[in-house]
Formats: sequence, structure tokens, C-alpha cells
Amino acid sequence: MIYFQRGLLVRRRLWSLVVVPVVGGVSLVGPMTPAGAAPAPAQAVPASGSEVYVSKSCPFPALADGTADRPYCTISAAAAVAQPGQTVLVQIGSYVEKVVVSRSGSSGAPITFRAANGPDGFVTLSAPAGGNAISLAGVHDVRVEGFSLRSSGTAEPVLIDGATRVTVDGLTVRAPAGVSGVRVTGASSDVTVSRGWFSASGAPGVAIGAGVARAVVSGNQFRGGLTVTDAPGTAITGNTLVTGCASGITVTGSSPGVEIRNNIVQTADVSGSAPAACADPAAATAIALSAGSVGQSVADYNLIDPVSGAALYNWGDTSYADLAAFRAATDQGAHDIAADPKLKAQQGTERPWIALDRTSPAVDSADAGATGSAPVDLLGNSRADVPEVPNTGTGSGYRDRGAVEIASPWTGSNDVTVSRKVGGGPYDIVTRLPWTSAWPVETVAGNFAYRATDSRFMELASSPVHEQTVRRAGQTCVRVFTSGDGFRILNDFDLPKGSCTVVGARYNPVTPTRLLDTRSGVGVGTSVPVGPNSEVLLPVPSIGGVPAANIDAVVLNVTATQPTASGFLTVYPDGVTAPTASSVNYVAKETVPNLVTVLLTSGGIRFRNSSSGTVHVIADLQGWFGASGSGFKPLTPVRVADSREGTGGPYLPDTSRQLDLSSKVPADATAVILNVTATAPATAGVLKVYPGGSLVPVASNLNFVAGQTIPNLVMVPVINGKVSIYNQSSGTVHVLADLAGYFGSASSGADQTYVPYGPRRVVDTRDGTGLPSRPVGPVASNSLISFKPANVQANPYCASGVLQCPTAVVANLTVTGPTKAGLLIGYPSHLPRPTASNVNFVAGETASNLAVIGTEMGGASLYNASSGSTDVIVDQAGYFIAAAS
Repeated sequence: MIYFQRGLLVRRRLWSLVVVPVVGGVSLVGPMTPAGAAPAPAQAVPASGSEVYVSKSCPFPALADGTADRPYCTISAAAAVAQPGQTVLVQIGSYVEKVVVSRSGSSGAPITFRAANGPDGFVTLSAPAGGNAISLAGVHDVRVEGFSLRSSGTAEPVLIDGATRVTVDGLTVRAPAGVSGVRVTGASSDVTVSRGWFSASGAPGVAIGAGVARAVVSGNQFRGGLTVTDAPGTAITGNTLVTGCASGITVTGSSPGVEIRNNIVQTADVSGSAPAACADPAAATAIALSAGSVGQSVADYNLIDPVSGAALYNWGDTSYADLAAFRAATDQGAHDIAADPKLKAQQGTERPWIALDRTSPAVDSADAGATGSAPVDLLGNSRADVPEVPNTGTGSGYRDRGAVEIASPWTGSNDVTVSRKVGGGPYDIVTRLPWTSAWPVETVAGNFAYRATDSRFMELASSPVHEQTVRRAGQTCVRVFTSGDGFRILNDFDLPKGSCTVVGARYNPVTPTRLLDTRSGVGVGTSVPVGPNSEVLLPVPSIGGVPAANIDAVVLNVTATQPTASGFLTVYPDGVTAPTASSVNYVAKETVPNLVTVLLTSGGIRFRNSSSGTVHVIADLQGWFGASGSGFKPLTPVRVADSREGTGGPYLPDTSRQLDLSSKVPADATAVILNVTATAPATAGVLKVYPGGSLVPVASNLNFVAGQTIPNLVMVPVINGKVSIYNQSSGTVHVLADLAGYFGSASSGADQTYVPYGPRRVVDTRDGTGLPSRPVGPVASNSLISFKPANVQANPYCASGVLQCPTAVVANLTVTGPTKAGLLIGYPSHLPRPTASNVNFVAGETASNLAVIGTEMGGASLYNASSGSTDVIVDQAGYFIAAAS
């Protein structure tokens, strides 16, 4: 979390009794003030993104909306709301339901149902008695991918009826005895059944029925046969059929224009240790085509095992026992092969497959241009050349016949690299596995699964280079799993490899809005002050319609008022242990504001009062950090307003002035960081800083009493480069403003992003923290200390040019126990010391200010510009990183 404490390069008079917590030295344990009731959750709505999630471990069934955080519990729930272009991602587990797909996609934007099989397991879907596991009737533009399906009774696991442009891909289907695995019927057209495993006994694995047009059956493996009846224009391409003395591909009725290419058909008896002749060869014809289907039909580039003793073909109701006779009589099968396909024993359990030997005649001999020939095989591997085998196929020349492609195994190294994507969003990353195989890239097979540390679910891909978007700023690590079989055999894949990178957040300013005021009950269900060593919870379910799950951190102006004893507030995210750090320090009867940026991890923020008395707390929203928004551009602090100079004079009671920064920031600046100081006020009051031309908000930025000089850091939206400052008091007050940076577009130079990494104490001269080579004790007069900021890579030697290392550190600098008045100056260690100060102090006073100090060369220095000594504390809040390049 980030705690912005008091403004940059301004003078601040703090009372000497302000508490400065020492790490490990202050107990924050105490009774808890009853938290205000959270607002009722919004009614769940369909996910609006491109992905809709379904999970057996759905944590919020009543609030399920299909997001990764609140997935649907059933596939049917997602099917009822899925929109064109969306993908329903079904996570591993066993689902028992009848999924009826009744919603359609559109041309170019199908609705996709995808089983997220991977290293963790599979997705199985079993229909209750008497129903299809999945039915698609009268729909169009739908894809179903990767499920393991079962049914019972007389119902097929998959029914496609009267559908158009529907694809079922990568399915594993087990049908009851005498029932087909997939039945396509009705007036269906342009249906594709691809890369599946079909096991059926006494019935075809896939049955293409009457009235179906232009179906494609491609890249599948069958323990059984395939039938086509009165379905013209069917393409049967690249399948592997092992039938066990039953017929292979059977086309009946009137089905002209059928294409049968690149298939492997083995109708032998496979019950023993090796394929053998069938007892009844008449029932084991490999390819049969009726007389009514011969017209415009073609058979070529098939591989048929003749060991069964059955006819290789029955073409036009005439049987052909050998390849030569078939060619001579039909002019078909010019590139067909009658030989042992050298299939390997069935592998896998839940998702089996039949492997192909590297010496099979199927290798590198297929027609790459055959209708339905896919770029990847049954296992998800790309088409690959086997270098030692001559290329005898067409097109690329090296596609294999049947459903499985032979390729060299993946031999990538452990040197995974994860980096930010150049030109992408702030949370876009790229994971790369270096290529170390002896084979060219086109020869190697592999499936890859990627899991980022902040992701609920695995992402699957077929490439060793993978792009994804993570969810949170900070360090993100990616574990990579590799498999040559599509993760069909669990635990039979490479050990996970991993690496990390760091991403930063962008800023979204808002008009200052009051979220919490314990004096009046705003934000919580109580109007009593926060008790001693107690806390109050502020629910933040969303901001401007953006849910908390998409918000990294919020920026609040937090004010402690009416405290009855000295102490400090700690502002931190709900759901974590309270840190030993302060956000606002105060003494009795003092009103003190401070800017705080706090992580939003679970939709709530806690405000803890560490004192022996009570205190009221006010919190005004200034903006939030996330994946969208504006980048940051730091500036050398420059004074842009000082009412003590010129003709304007002090601000009059209840008046405002507009500050024009258009000459200091680019036209597309969305917000600026200002150190605003009130000095010489005649009476008590507040300053309000808000976008130029807007109405004066309820929220305040800076509270003061008569005669006080007090600054506060402000992150305020700008409109046409202008902001307004309002003096809400009955007296006059002088106002100073120092511009420290702006938020805007990368093209305007605002390309740095923020990495929250704190609060954490990185320097404390009282106990030697962060200064191992220096004696414990105060910093002497006119001398300095140097330190390196902490970073999430745990690398103390970050150097210039390393994109993930800090370009600037954001830290609260505290001076305590000074013996003389003076200044504390922070600056990059490799640059000359500037004249501007970060903390102004007097003898005996504890004072602190936020500083943004450049660290491009890896370090920062703090100079004690006084004639006395003082202890110095540095509490790091985070750091900036450069844009990816």
C-alpha cells in the first residue's frame, strides 16, 4: 500500500509530541469499533467481457456473474446468458447436467464453450438419465471445445439438430452401447466435428444424418466407425479409425460430393498384442461408398491396414480387396497406401489417444490442402516436419495422415523470461520460453499452460510465447507447464518453469468526494468517534461503476479531527494484518490532514486509531489506481502560486482563485500533484483544491488554525490545465503551491507507472535500519546518508537502464530529535545536491514530509542542512518504474 504523507518541498510545523512509530515497537492490537454495514450487493448480471467463467468452486453462488472472481456454478447458467463473441471458460471438475445451448453467436463472433483442461485436471460433463450431455438445436455460430462427455440410456452425448456453423472440437465422447457419440441431424449445415476421441460400441462414433449439408469430420480418432447418410458435400479428413472388425467409414443413401482424404483406417482384430485378421472380414470394410454417393466424390491420401482380410473399399456397391484393383476401376486412391500404419497402443485415461510411430508411412505424406485439414492435430500440436522422412505429401509436404502429427518433443530450457509488453497496457506481459531444440521450430510439438500468481485460472496455449494481462500492480510471476500430449496424462509433463516481472499502475483522478465522516455517520453506521486502539471499516464496493476487483488502490485525503490524545491513524486494506506504520500523526485537539493511497484488496478500507483517546476520521476520495488511466511524469518542483508575492494578496474569506497551469503541463494532462501550503491564516478554516471551473466540493484538502503554517499533498484533476483553490474560513489566508508532477498520456511524457511497495521502513538512524556500514545514531551537522530503495525484486543493486528497477522512490521522510533548526534535502545520489528542501524542522520538533526522489542510478541521499544533529527515518511507500521499451 502507498501512504502519501505531507507535501513535497514545503515547510510544515509539527508539534513535538507527534508519535513516530518504530517497527516492532508499537502494539496495534486493541478492541475494534463496530464497522459500518456494507451496502447490499448489486444483482448479478451477465459478464460483459469476452470471457465468462464457470467453476465448481464458485465462491458466491448468489452473486455469480461469470467473472473470474464470481464464476457461474453450472455450464447451463452461463449458456443462458452468453453473448456473441464471448467464450465460456469451464474450469476443471465433474459437472452433472444437461446443457442445452439455445443462444446463437454471429458470423465472425461465435459463442464458444471451452473446457479449461490442463495440468490440474479435466472437465467432465455427464448427463442425467435420459438426456444429451450437450444439445445444440436450431442455433448458429457456436463452438464447443475440449469436454469429456457421457450420457446414459438411448441419448447421444452430443446432439446437433438443425444447426448452422456449429463446431464441436477436441471432445472425448463415451456413448452407451448401441448409441452414437455425436449425432448431426435435421437441416444442419456447415457443422464441423474435429479433433475428438469417440468410443462407441455397436454404433458409429459420429453419425451424419439425412438432410445435413457440408459437414466436416476432421482430425478425430475413433474406437469404432463413422457413418454418413444422405448428407451431400461431407468432408472426412485426417481421422484415425480403429474399429475392431467393424466397418470404418460408411457413406450410404444419396451423399454425392463426399471427400475422404488423409484418413488412417484399421479394421483389424485388435484384441490381442498385435492387429490380426478378423473372423468375419465381410463386416470390416475400411471405406464404403454407396452407388448414390459416388458422383463428385473423391478418396485419396488414405492409409488402410490390410491385415483384417476385409475389402479395402466398397465403391459404388462394388468391393475391392486390394489397392491396385480399386485404382484401376475407379481412378480413385492415387496416393492411398495399403500398409501397417504402425499405430501405438491407446494412451491416456480420461482423454485417451492413439499414438503414431515415427516410422509410419503416414508421416509427412498427407494432402495439406484437403478440406478440413487443420493447422493443429488432435493433441494441439502444430503440423511439423520429421527431418529424416522424405516429404511426399502435397502443400507443405510434411503433414501426417490421421489425427496425430509426429513431431520432436519440446526441449525448452528452464530460462523462462517474463517481461512487460512493449506498446501494451500497463498490466500486459509476455512470457517466453527460449528455443533450445536441435530441430527447427516447425518440427517441435508442445502444449503450454501459463499461470500468473494473481490469476485464479490457468491459461492454455500452443506457443512458447504467450501474452496475457495480469490483474494487479507489483511483482507478477508466471509458472509455465509444457506437455506434448495436450495434458492428457496428468503429471506427465515438464516440471513447471517460472519467472517474474514488475508492472505498475495508472491513475484515474476524480472530483473530490467525501466517503467517510464519523462525525455525521457518512460511510459507516455510527456517528461516534473511533475509540482508543480501535478501528472502523469503510466499504468500497465500487467507484463510478468500476468494481473493487478492478481497482488496485484508492487515493484518499484523510483527516484526523477532535482527537482527545496524541496518536496516529493507520489506513490499510480490509482483510490483512494492520501494519506498523502511520498514515496521519496528531496531538490532542489538533486537526491534521494527509494524503493516503491504500490498496483495495477486498472491497474495504480500515482506519485504525492508535492512541489512548478517541478521534473522528474524515476521508475524501481523490482518485484510484488500476490498469486503465494516466501515466505519471515527475517534474523538478516549481512554485506556481504564492499569494504573498505580486498584487493579489491573501485569499479573502470564502473566496476562490483559479490557478492556470496550462503553460506548465501538456494539454492532455488529467491531474497534477501540488504541494499546497496555508500560511498566516487569520482564523481557522480549510482549503479546498478542485478542478478549475467545477463546483466547490464538500471534500477538503487542508485544515488550518489561526497563525498556523501547514502544507498537504494534493492530487487534483485539471480541466484545460486549470485548478481552483477555495478558502473556506472567516478570515484571510496566504496560499503557496508547488507543482511536483502531472498525470497524462505517454505521448506527453507521462509514461511512468507506480508500484505500491510499502509502507516499509527502509532507513532509521535510531537503530541502524538500512545503513549497515554506518554507526547507529543521528546524522551529524551538514552531512549526509545514502540508501537504496526497496523493490519487489529484492535486488539491492538495481542499476540504470533496468526497466523493473525504481526510477524514483516515494517515501515519507521524518526528522525526529533535531538539536538545531534546519532542512532535510533528498536527491539522487549521482546528482549535485539541490537547494530545495524536503523537510523543514526546528529544534526538538518531529517533522515529516513526503518526497519523490529520483533513483535512476539506484540510490538516494539525504542531507542534514543544519548546525545540529538529527535522527532520520525513511518509510518507503512505493516507487515508479519506466515504461517498457
